[in-house]
Amino acid sequence: MSLLCRSFITMFCLLMLGNGNLWGRTLPNSPGQVWQVSRQWSIEEEQQYATWVAKTVTEDFFLRYHIPVDCADVPYAVRWIYARIAHLPAAATTEDGHLIGHWSTNWNRLPTSRDWFHDRRFRAALLYLLEKTSTRTIAKDTYPIRIDRESIQAGSIFFVEGHAGIVGRIVLDGSMFSPIQTWEATLPRRVTKLRQRSFYSTWPDIKDGTGLLHFRWPVFSHGRWKYPPEKDQPFYSVEQYSPEFCRPGQLFDEAVARRIDPKTYDPQERVRLIIGSIYRYLQERVPLVKEGYRHCRRSVCSEGTYLWEAYSTPNRDDMIAFEISHLIKLIKDDGIAEEAVKKDMEGKTLSIGDGHSVTLNYVVQNYLWFSHDPGDSIEARWGLCKCNTIGNRMRDTLKDLNFIEKKYRTTDPKYADYSRNLRLRDLRDLQNKGQDAGCGNLPHLPLEKEKSSTDDQLQIRQVER
Repeated sequence: MSLLCRSFITMFCLLMLGNGNLWGRTLPNSPGQVWQVSRQWSIEEEQQYATWVAKTVTEDFFLRYHIPVDCADVPYAVRWIYARIAHLPAAATTEDGHLIGHWSTNWNRLPTSRDWFHDRRFRAALLYLLEKTSTRTIAKDTYPIRIDRESIQAGSIFFVEGHAGIVGRIVLDGSMFSPIQTWEATLPRRVTKLRQRSFYSTWPDIKDGTGLLHFRWPVFSHGRWKYPPEKDQPFYSVEQYSPEFCRPGQLFDEAVARRIDPKTYDPQERVRLIIGSIYRYLQERVPLVKEGYRHCRRSVCSEGTYLWEAYSTPNRDDMIAFEISHLIKLIKDDGIAEEAVKKDMEGKTLSIGDGHSVTLNYVVQNYLWFSHDPGDSIEARWGLCKCNTIGNRMRDTLKDLNFIEKKYRTTDPKYADYSRNLRLRDLRDLQNKGQDAGCGNLPHLPLEKEKSSTDDQLQIRQVER
């Protein structure tokens, strides 16, 4: 640790110790509060939190404990669960401006339990927290941090353009698009698996409180729990908002990645590492698809059911697709011998079930046609039924078009035109890909000239028939 960093920590600790009751040895507790606290946040506690997040938070974390989440819920829920386990303080600002936390007694009639997931009082408070917080409150409970390996760790928060999540782990071997791997969820709030992604972000805005953040530490002072000033929090910095943060022509997420992992990788070695990473994720997908197929042959696995959430793979497939597109770009930009890469990928085989095998090279060429529906056949899940997949996606897009026409053509014609054009573009792209693959009996596209929604609905009914 640098002398400057040690000096900062020393000054911070002295400030806290000298500020009245801020860090008293005995923390106030009442029998009816959500959970009892016996420890206080520190840099060491944050490191323990980071270790816990990296080891404990997995794709099915909230599914396993049946906790409904959306994007903003992920940072809050993970933080509160850990604070409950470690007997640390936790707070949050509700949308109506109230500060709630572990000290709240609104649920004092509910019983507690040693284990957080059996603790009815804690679970009730947690669900209330998730209902009363959102991306509109995150900036009130967080502060911007310095961008380096010491401050960015598992559990750190990213918040940009109305979307939030947490850092899940840091990968420092060059095998991913970004060394920062995140866990995210999307709207609507539901019990679902988390989505893993490489950190991808536009420029943060200091006015909106977006960027890479840490939770503020609640402290007890003058008879109540409160937040200390942001500038007194460890690793506080506004450097990420500076125009000089990025090199000329560099994107924000690229600048962040460079600061976390400044190592320069040999292009061929980087390609080899990324291929290995993609192959491992595909190997993990094999048993998940097989298990989903086994369950869904006997049970209903429609979207929204538990089996759908457990065995569908939209998030995993999106992550694999992103890394494959990154691999393809690297091969092209760095002038890597494409034939040698293909030969290497042909040697990596996946036994997907029902007597079928595919190579990694096949996956790279056909990943767009994977099905994430656990009710589909093994062949469809791995893109072996390309024409059926293209036809189904075209029919789904036509249904979306029909819905838009019925709902918005009269009330919001401009939005209807905009959405119609987007879906027509998607339909043309799917049709072209189907024709290139030699697919027959593809659905017909609606006419692109202006016409009534009744005509659209008639044509779509004919397609569905």
